[in-house]
Amino acid sequence: MTGPTVDVHAHVLLPEVEALVAGLPALAEAKALDARRGGPASLAVNGPMIRERIPRLTDVSVRLAAMDAQGVDIQLVSPSPSHYHYWADEETAEKVYRLANEATAAHCAQAPDRLRGLGLVPLQHPEQAVRALAHALEQGLAGVEISSHAPGRELSDPAYAPLWALAETTGALLFLHPFGCTLDERLDQWYLSNVVGQPTENAVALSHLIFSGVLDRHPGLRLIAAHGGGYLPTHIGRSDHAWSARPDAGAGCAHLPSSYLKRIWFDSLVHDPHVLRELIRVVGADRVVLGSDFPFDMGTEDPVGALRAARLPDPDFHAVRGGNAAALLRKD
Repeated sequence: MTGPTVDVHAHVLLPEVEALVAGLPALAEAKALDARRGGPASLAVNGPMIRERIPRLTDVSVRLAAMDAQGVDIQLVSPSPSHYHYWADEETAEKVYRLANEATAAHCAQAPDRLRGLGLVPLQHPEQAVRALAHALEQGLAGVEISSHAPGRELSDPAYAPLWALAETTGALLFLHPFGCTLDERLDQWYLSNVVGQPTENAVALSHLIFSGVLDRHPGLRLIAAHGGGYLPTHIGRSDHAWSARPDAGAGCAHLPSSYLKRIWFDSLVHDPHVLRELIRVVGADRVVLGSDFPFDMGTEDPVGALRAARLPDPDFHAVRGGNAAALLRKD
């Protein structure tokens, strides 16, 4: 086995961020919305699940021991998406992103040969998001993590053009990781808010970036989609058909939607070796990177084993195991 094994989908919990926003009325409203979306049964499971994982989410020595057990050499660490706080006003949002960026950088600096970090940007304030990305890069982070939308704004919103431009010119990584699903209470049982909600949000967000022409205008964006891009890569034929058959669907982007998938990177976290093989067939083995969702229960405890189960040719296996991600991080 040559080259490091690189996991691009791993999280850190930042208690200092939660302490910063504690007690704010808008936080209570956001938590109430999350509770309605998730439902009481899921909330009852989430609390103990997270508490049991706090050492792996906060203690670098515990993280490194877990990585060793998994055979992972390098993690790209992003804040828990619960830290997005897209409800925050401009003053609070600036405090959140600065603290999140600095705390993530400090966490990774404890093992700089094994941990790289991503920061946060306040998508609810597009002008501020540009400054937040610049701040993240100043901290030595590789880029930022973003959700699938902000309240009242899709990723296709022209207001984000300066953010995409800065990401493109700096080579910053953008990790698309949804948090919450706007299908709301329709998904409030059986953890459907995550089971169905996350891959749906991935597909919607990527479709906005493709169909709106964002990827035409910013071809150098280095975008990684969590959860294998959700439902989009395995159902991209429907997008291609619409683009070809309907003038309204084809008006915003210059090429077949499927062609843009070869400009995006996708993590391997799809929980099914057949789906992983199909993802690789559609986007190319050079566009898939290892992802575990460390250390949450919707991730995999054995990301290399899950990859091995897909029975890929050796060159593809090693590209996904670490070669593709190592090249991404070297460019940064």
